[in-house]
Amino acid sequence: MKKTLVQVSAFCVLFAFNTLQAQETTEKVEQLEEVVVSATKFETKKENIGKIIYQINREELENLKGKTVIDVLDNIAGIEVNGVNSSAGKNKSTFIRGGRDKQVLVLIDGVPVSDPSGVNTAFDLRLLTLSQIESIEVMNGAASTLYGSGAATGVINIQLKKSAKKPISLNYQTSIGTNNSQDDSKLNFNDFNQNVSVNGSLKKFSYLATLNTSKTDGLSEASDKNSEIEFASDKFKATNTFVRVGYKFTANFNVQLFSNYDKDVYDYDAGGFSDSDINNGENKQHRVGISSELKYIKGSVKLIASYNKMDRMFDSFNSWTADTDYFEYTGKTHVIDVINNYKISNEVQLISGLNYQKQSNQTNSPYGNIEDDLANYTTTDPYFTIVYNAASGFNINAGARLNNHSEYGNHMVYNVNPSYNFNNNFRIFSSLSTAFIAPSTYQLFSQYGSTTLNPEENKTVELGFVYSKNKLVEVNSVFFYREEDNAIILPDYITYVNAEETLNAKGVETEIKVEVLADLIVKFGHTYTTKSADVDYIPKNKFTALVETNSIKNTYVSLRFKNISKRTYFDQWGTGSNIVVDAYSLVDFYASHTILKDRLSVFTQVNNIFNEDYVETIGYTTKGRNFKIGLDFTF
Repeated sequence: MKKTLVQVSAFCVLFAFNTLQAQETTEKVEQLEEVVVSATKFETKKENIGKIIYQINREELENLKGKTVIDVLDNIAGIEVNGVNSSAGKNKSTFIRGGRDKQVLVLIDGVPVSDPSGVNTAFDLRLLTLSQIESIEVMNGAASTLYGSGAATGVINIQLKKSAKKPISLNYQTSIGTNNSQDDSKLNFNDFNQNVSVNGSLKKFSYLATLNTSKTDGLSEASDKNSEIEFASDKFKATNTFVRVGYKFTANFNVQLFSNYDKDVYDYDAGGFSDSDINNGENKQHRVGISSELKYIKGSVKLIASYNKMDRMFDSFNSWTADTDYFEYTGKTHVIDVINNYKISNEVQLISGLNYQKQSNQTNSPYGNIEDDLANYTTTDPYFTIVYNAASGFNINAGARLNNHSEYGNHMVYNVNPSYNFNNNFRIFSSLSTAFIAPSTYQLFSQYGSTTLNPEENKTVELGFVYSKNKLVEVNSVFFYREEDNAIILPDYITYVNAEETLNAKGVETEIKVEVLADLIVKFGHTYTTKSADVDYIPKNKFTALVETNSIKNTYVSLRFKNISKRTYFDQWGTGSNIVVDAYSLVDFYASHTILKDRLSVFTQVNNIFNEDYVETIGYTTKGRNFKIGLDFTF
């Protein structure tokens, strides 16, 4: 699909405004009531911030039963998830605004999560299930002032489900589906998922416990298109648990304790177009922590503390020795964050905080070990943000953060984000933000590492607008330009170094929502991204469309379209040249029906309806037409 930035974005905006002219002009303007958390770490009216924050609320998640977290994220403007359409065991990488997965910070109930056992420390979103989640917020753009290292291109803030107001509520969800490639049309059910949760409230006490199990088979990770022999399928099994208990001592003071344990076991192949019946791995995560909030007359203070341990183990066949190598990685993260929100006046608030983190990595491998008493570092970051919301409609969010890193010393980042509300319908905004990415423990201390590495530095400029009309039409569009210095690369597979040249990425993100009829909504999304260097699979153009309706009694139906333009991938370790990957389009169908209100519902989905044959990652299998049916019961 060959569309330029101007053509697509202009079409989207023109469509929205043409539709707007067809709406009643005499309808009463409603004050927006939506609130977001990501922009300030505290609930803030959406119209008072100068950022585009994409929200998927509980009602929308209810209409996505049976999907995965990465399925949901991949349909948001500005986000590309590589591996979303591949086998379950293949690595998934989340890219925002042309950045890498290590430049995206994931929060769970406000707590940053990462995997220090890996090269890029990126959190594996497969460790979360959609049935555990209350809402998702995605804030694209640099956010290191509030969130520190890792938030260079965006923040994914995931809020887990809240406890029911009654003493006990039980939910059970199960689904079964196929897991076929384009060449396999057999009706073999190889995708199984079950989730059970129990939660409730007893006076001042609240609790939530969830258990999820999933099993996927039937699909080979590597593509066998270049082989005369059919490759064996690769299994993926996962178990996810989460427990949270809370106590509300007074109306202004509460404490919550949480813990989760996650485990997945998987098979994987020997690389692109290369099968293996030996390679397998196992990931385990154990996370515990506490969060608390105390409200006082002019504000509130929050405390978040957590400990996260990741264990990754895998066997890999070594073709040189004809033996199996064993690898074991253990990463540990300690986080303490104290945040104070003080209301100076009706127009001004000061958000200040102190963040402490310690990360360590222990590695045992045939190529060398890393001891955690060496491979560790700490950061201690004081930060502040001033938020000014004038009655005239002018808003500004400005702040700074001083990162004190035990390995490379002090590093300052800042953010200036003004916006202006002309009325309740129209808002313009701009921002200038800097960010940084600290080298991982692996990049600093492994056999390929170097303690002389400098942190990666980012500078991002944004300019955009938001338009809405009685929630009948909503349009947002933002232009961004990002520069990156000191990018950490492995040019010769010997030692990590900082790149000498400045990398850049620029583009436009546009989303449109139109309520065509009372029960018919159409959504469009377009992302244009261009980079100075193509080392990944990020498309220049990504177009999404969704048509959804509740016009049939007790039934929700949607049709989703996604087009990915051709991509250029630099094959550094193979041919040493650029490879062009063809464009492709996918169409998905989803429906759910409520049998008993708030009690029993069924859902079904058909993905890749037209069985499109396409390449997501060179040498790896992609999913063909697949079916899934499920049941959701609440007591």
